[in-house]
Order: sequence, then C-alpha cells, then structure tokens
Amino acid sequence: MGLDYLGQLLERMGSVLRMFGAHNVAILDGGLAAWLAAGQPLERGMNAHRHRHFTAWSDPAQVRSKAEVLANIASRAEQVIDARGAPRFTGATPESRPGLAAGHIPGSLNVPYTALYEADGRFKSPEGLRAVFAAAGVDLSRPAVTSCGSGVTACVVAFALHLIGKDDVALYDGSWAEWGADPATPKALGEPVRA
Repeated sequence: MGLDYLGQLLERMGSVLRMFGAHNVAILDGGLAAWLAAGQPLERGMNAHRHRHFTAWSDPAQVRSKAEVLANIASRAEQVIDARGAPRFTGATPESRPGLAAGHIPGSLNVPYTALYEADGRFKSPEGLRAVFAAAGVDLSRPAVTSCGSGVTACVVAFALHLIGKDDVALYDGSWAEWGADPATPKALGEPVRA
C-alpha cells in the first residue's frame, strides 16, 4: 500500500524544489504505475532540452531546526505531525538504527503517511485527506511542522496538506534521526496526548 521508496524520494524532491524557489512543480499522483494504467506512452533515449537558467533561493520559513522544534514544545505555536507508522511513533517497535531512541517528539500527532493513499497508490480525495487529519487530532486552522524518520515521508504529509489548501507547513528536516539520536531532547512514548 502507498508509494515505494522511489516515489517518496520524488515527493521529497518536489518539496525541496519548491523550498528553493521552483513554483511550477508537479508530482504524478500514483507514480509510473498510474501513468501506465492510464495508457500513457513512455519514451526512450535522451531528449534535447533548451538551455535554461534557474536562480535558486531558500525560504527558511519552510524548514524548522531542532532548536525551533524544541522551543515549540513549550509554546505549541505549531502542531508537529509525525509521518512514521504508529508502532515507531508510540515506541512499541524499537528503531532499527543503532543509538536511536524510541518514541516521538512530545506533543506531536501521528499521521502515518500510508494513511494518505488509496490502495492504488494515489492520494485520497480532499475529503478523505481531511478525515485522516481530523481523526489524528490535527487542527487544519493552525500552522504545522511535519516530521518522520529522516525527513523523506514528512514531505508526503506536507504535500497532502498542500493538496487540501494548507500551506502554512514547515519541514523538520532532521526529523527523528536527529531528535532520537540526541540524549538531551525530550522523548514521549505511547499514544499522542491531544490538547
């Protein structure tokens, strides 16, 4: 169910491109499998493209640092939405990487990225996406920060939020790989505590 890892990386690439100033970015919903299922053609070989110039710039409003996420635990100015599966989020399943603690960022909510897809790998309808976020306790009127294990599937959650018109979303790029490796960061176990 859901996208394969290549699809997740492509969504991450789309998020990074938007973060660096490319505004005309699209993601093929359902990936190559959906393209082929729709009877669309494939090309082989190299295409000649005209020379183009692109000036990259960074929008720091779209990324959060560990220090900013740590400060957010007290302020709760932004909701932190964790894209990992429930067993990893709750700490029921230990992390596979050595030295990484189990659990989640205190106060974060869990929306496993796989819950955002239909069985065929396409995103759910806007109504279906809203229902997933509502069931997890996400308040769509408040700003959000997405997180996951390494900053890849968090982009899937950010893109799903974009699909329903929510763009006051930032990425905690360090995600659990950074947070869980730091013995000084607070960690929570179990189900999220909803305000």
